[in-house]
Amino acid sequence: MQINEVTRLDRDDQVAVVTVASPPVNALSAAVRTGVAEAMAMAYADAEVQAIVLICEGRTFFAGADITEFGKPVVEPSLRQLQVIVEDAPKPVVAAIHGTALGGGLELALVAHYRVAVPSAKLGLPEAKLGLLPGAGGTQRLPRVVGVERALEMMTGGEPIPAADAESVGLVDRLVPEGALREGAIAFARERIGAPLEKIRDRPLSLRPGQVEAFRQANAKRFRNLAAPEAIIRSVEDGAAIPFDEAMARERELFNELLAGPQSAALRHVFFAERQAAKVDGLPKGTPTRPITHVGVIGAGTMGGGIAMNFANAGIPVMLVETRADALERGLSVIRRNYENSARKGKLTAAQIEERMALLQGTLALDEVAACDLVIEAVFEQMDVKQDLFRRLDRIAKPDAILASNTSYLDLDAIAAVTSRPEQVIGLHFFSPANVMRLLEIVRGAKTDVGVLATAVELAKTIRKVGVVVGNCYGFVGNRMLAARHAQAEALVNEGAMPWDVDRVIHGFGFGMGPFAMRDLVGLDVGWVREKSTASTVREVLNEMGRHGQKSGGGYYDYDDRRNATPSPIAEQAVIDFSAKLGIERRAVSDDEIRDRCILAMVNEGAKILDEGIAQRASDIDTVWINGYGWPPYLGGPMFWADRQGLPAILDRLRALQAAHGEAFRPSPLIERLVAEGKGFADA
Repeated sequence: MQINEVTRLDRDDQVAVVTVASPPVNALSAAVRTGVAEAMAMAYADAEVQAIVLICEGRTFFAGADITEFGKPVVEPSLRQLQVIVEDAPKPVVAAIHGTALGGGLELALVAHYRVAVPSAKLGLPEAKLGLLPGAGGTQRLPRVVGVERALEMMTGGEPIPAADAESVGLVDRLVPEGALREGAIAFARERIGAPLEKIRDRPLSLRPGQVEAFRQANAKRFRNLAAPEAIIRSVEDGAAIPFDEAMARERELFNELLAGPQSAALRHVFFAERQAAKVDGLPKGTPTRPITHVGVIGAGTMGGGIAMNFANAGIPVMLVETRADALERGLSVIRRNYENSARKGKLTAAQIEERMALLQGTLALDEVAACDLVIEAVFEQMDVKQDLFRRLDRIAKPDAILASNTSYLDLDAIAAVTSRPEQVIGLHFFSPANVMRLLEIVRGAKTDVGVLATAVELAKTIRKVGVVVGNCYGFVGNRMLAARHAQAEALVNEGAMPWDVDRVIHGFGFGMGPFAMRDLVGLDVGWVREKSTASTVREVLNEMGRHGQKSGGGYYDYDDRRNATPSPIAEQAVIDFSAKLGIERRAVSDDEIRDRCILAMVNEGAKILDEGIAQRASDIDTVWINGYGWPPYLGGPMFWADRQGLPAILDRLRALQAAHGEAFRPSPLIERLVAEGKGFADA
């Protein structure tokens, strides 16, 4: 019987089956909630029904609340009202789970009397990733099922757990075979006919002395500046201290506080921005893509090896090319070691390591890439080196092969121009470590074919990257803005700040580390050539002294055997001497000036990038910076952050900085236009 457009009620002898089909992810929309409530009422009223199964069609169980309804008037029944209907069922209710049971989906399953799942299912409460806490009883019921510590880990981290793990901690009552969820759930429901109807809310929730505080302290670094994890912890504490209904009311208050707060707004922006990035101007939906069944990667160093791992992880064979046998062997050894590290953390099995390594074939012969559908170079960041390689690849690669450059800064069109197939050349800018970082800047050249672009966009999904299409210019989006920040960071140090002052302010803003600590980590000598060094920057001076960063025991900072950093007196003197060399009289530099010059330089450069069409939309810039450069997600990205500050205030500050520090801060024409029109970057 069809209840409404998304809900159906059927019977299998004594078992009623409530089926929801609301693609793509069966979100708990108003229509879904209404349909389930009506179906449940009918099943309760049917004297022949002795048990009920709640199941979804399509690729998943309820994947969560309908985020588009957040902040809007609630359409009854609310999720909490629906939960009461299910929880108070006079007959056993079994939630049948496949795909994912996330957020509100799992919270609905937690009010059923039982949960069965197929082995491939995953269950979780990811609300913290949106700056929220589970607002429909998740903080109260999950700890009563899996224990306080496991519940806190699941809720504050937001990562779903596999069905087998869920069964081991009691979150799932039975695993049933893949493809037999409906049959298995109905069979399980029959077994429970007449059994006592236990509610999870009636189970005890108790805390050991110091248990929650120990969790807080153990995760202090991970939770830095985040509001949602602390709210989750407090709500669990409430559950142990006050009656269930009062704790539920307090959970809702905390949820509403977070929902109205700036962090959730920013994180929801990030959520939608990543999805919006896949919509590319000039790339019609349904554009044919090319099959990528074999990939060539030129260069087996840190970047090339990481790139190769992405494809092996996706089951795509890789030909890894090097010029020297020792470099090739070292590259393959590093890849194996990376996989073994993952295995030690329980993320891979020994068999999976061998499966992936078997997909990686090393060679010293460039000709071996002749049969590859895609060839990616990860060689030295120098134009003549890349152009020479592309000339050779143009002769070797099969006619329909895509040739990709991993260049970070160089002109993609100049690289493509040396080939006879510029339409098949594209930029695929991975971020180090390439096997870990989520961002992939997809650089569209002036002549890049639309089918090649569509293939790259689809390929990003295949290798589980966040692909953002950008235009061709120096540094593209991320590195062009990074260069603007670096220029100000260096200027601030020349004028009177110390590197650790700048790092402290940028870290305090929310970044994982500041620009000088990052340079030490990467290596001050990356891109530095001793023979061409002229001591024209503090970085060059330090390199000439043999201070290359962490790997040499010193750069801007000094490092002990465990790479713990302390401000370096040697670097401090180098800074002071360099200022004197430039004829600059050093002065006191405030934290506010450091923040404004570094952050507003990025915002202003981002506005220029947007105005020039290098980025399609402001949210694409945010996506680049969050996934590739460590911008704190709870601040939404540089362009979102600027909108929240108010562009009139940004414009005023840029004009003041221009007057004090020169043309680097001349406001982008786009900012001036948007302010004049009363708009923000989101409207551009």
